[in-house]
Amino acid sequence: MAKRGGFPMGGMGGGMNMNMIRQAQKMQADMQNFQEEFKTREFSASSGGGVVTAKVSGEHRLLAVEIKPEAVDPDDVELLSDMIVAAVNEAMHAVDEANEEGIRKITGGLSLGF
Repeated sequence: MAKRGGFPMGGMGGGMNMNMIRQAQKMQADMQNFQEEFKTREFSASSGGGVVTAKVSGEHRLLAVEIKPEAVDPDDVELLSDMIVAAVNEAMHAVDEANEEGIRKITGGLSLGF
């Protein structure tokens, strides 16, 4: 009896089946939706006990810096500058953590190189 050519069962080689393909397509769609929504999110962080607050977007863009009057000391401008940098960096860190968490939820912890 002659062997039939082609791929075994379902037409796909390597053990891929339609369910796995659908799951991968859903994961891809979920990832795209997450990334689009994430860009519009806003994150904020403060420093100096809350006297300086930075707000950034999910795209790592600085949106606003709020400085309370008690943070302004003409004799110590360097401290104010340091507080601004600290607040911005912490807000950016919050973006990165939220992005990683969202991707982990979508991929189920699989490392896909995102």
